[in-house]
Amino acid sequence: MRCAHRRRLPLDLAREARERSASGCVDGGVQCQLCAHEDGAHYGLLDDLEYGTALWFRWGGADAELVVLPDCPVAGQGPDGEGCCLFADHPEQHTWEDTVEEAPCTS
Repeated sequence: MRCAHRRRLPLDLAREARERSASGCVDGGVQCQLCAHEDGAHYGLLDDLEYGTALWFRWGGADAELVVLPDCPVAGQGPDGEGCCLFADHPEQHTWEDTVEEAPCTS
């Protein structure tokens, strides 16, 4: 399950993000792309920059900043095998791992 935290970009960061983005279009508000969590930083994807990197809005408490992070190289499940849309070495599970499978109890 994806984190439900959302945040609007401060005007100065929104302006900078539009200048740095490949498309020139950036939403004024983002949702955290990590799995559900309460503690730690939240990350909202703003735009892909060039192959293998993306522009993210990171926030937590009063801190907010733009960061460029490499894409996670782990391939996803399924026939397309696309990489995870999150950044490399992210602390949470991958986007296709919505639930943790429980092992059946045997006695």
